[in-house]
Amino acid sequence: MVRVRGAVVASTTVLACVAGLAAGPGQGQALAARPRTIADVRAATDRLYRQAEVATEAYDAATEQVERQQRDLVALARAVVAAQADADRLTRRLGALAAARYRAGAGLPAGAGLLLATDPESFLDAAGVAEQGARATEAAVLQLRRKQRDLAAYAHAATTGWERLTAQRRRRADARREVESRLRQAEALLATLRARDRQRLREAEDEAAYQAQTAWLRGAAGARPDLDAGGAGALAARAVAFATAQLGKAYQWGAQGPDSYDCSGLTEMAWAAAGVTIPRTSQEQWAGLPHVPLDRLRPGDLVIYYPDAGHVALYVGGGAVIQAPRPGRPVSLAGAGSMPILGAVRPG
Repeated sequence: MVRVRGAVVASTTVLACVAGLAAGPGQGQALAARPRTIADVRAATDRLYRQAEVATEAYDAATEQVERQQRDLVALARAVVAAQADADRLTRRLGALAAARYRAGAGLPAGAGLLLATDPESFLDAAGVAEQGARATEAAVLQLRRKQRDLAAYAHAATTGWERLTAQRRRRADARREVESRLRQAEALLATLRARDRQRLREAEDEAAYQAQTAWLRGAAGARPDLDAGGAGALAARAVAFATAQLGKAYQWGAQGPDSYDCSGLTEMAWAAAGVTIPRTSQEQWAGLPHVPLDRLRPGDLVIYYPDAGHVALYVGGGAVIQAPRPGRPVSLAGAGSMPILGAVRPG
C-alpha cells in the first residue's frame, strides 16, 4: 500500500493571494490581493491544473490527427502523381493508335479499301490488324476515363483533406493557448505564496491524497484492488519496467519522452516499450481499450481518472500507480486511489 502523507494542515491558515487571474492570452494579469486559506488555494490550483490537463489531452489528440492527416495528404499527392503519369501514358498511346489506324486506312469503308488496294490479300491481313488496333484503342480509352475519374476523386479528397487539416491545426492552436493560459494562471497564484506557505500547500495536497487512498483501499469489494492478485504478464512487466525507469523525469505537457512526459504520453510509451500500440490520449485509451473491474487490477493496467477521462496512470501493483502528474511534479509513484477513479483498462 502506498502512503504519501504530510502533516495535517488547518484549513483556516490565511494567505495573501491573488483574487483575479488573467482570463486568457493577451490580457493583463490584474492582481488584487485578498485573504485566502490553504484550502482555497489548493482548490484553485487543482482546478487550473485539471483544466490545463484536459486541454493538454485535446492538444495531444489534435496533434495526432494533424500528423495522420499530413501523412494521408502526402500519400494522396503520390497517388495523384502516379495517376497523372498513367493518364499521360494512355493519352500518348491513344495518339499512337489513332495514327496507326489512319495509316491503315481505318477511316474508309471496308469495300472501298479492298477495291483501292493494290494487293487485296495484304489489305485483308492489314484489316485484321486494324480490328485489333480498334479493340486496343477502345480499351485504352476506358483506362484513360478511369484514370480521369481517379484524378477527379483525388482532387476532391485533397480539398477535403486540407480543410480537415486546417481545422485540426486550429483546434491544436486553441488547445495550446488554453493550456498555456491555465498554467500561467496557476503559476501566478503560486508565485504569491511564501516558501513556508508553499510547503503547507504541499502537505495539504499529500494529506488529501493519503486520505483518498486510504478510503479507496477500505472501500466496498469490487471497487478496490485485490492486493494479493497475481503479477504482470510478460508484456505488462515490460511496460511497468519502462515506467519505473522514467521515475523522476519531468512532466511536460504534450511530451512523449524520452526526457519528459505528460500523463498519456507516459502510458503510451510504456506499452510501446512492450511492443504494444495503444491510443495517444487518456480519453482514447479509455474508449478504445478493454475495461477491467477495479478488483481485478493487474500490474500494467491503466487507471483512468475523472469523469472526463482527463488523466491516466500505469498500475504497478500494491495499490500504486506510476504517473506523470502535472507541471512542477516529476514522474512519480502515487496511490492509485488518490484521485477520483473513472475505471481501468487493459492493453495487450
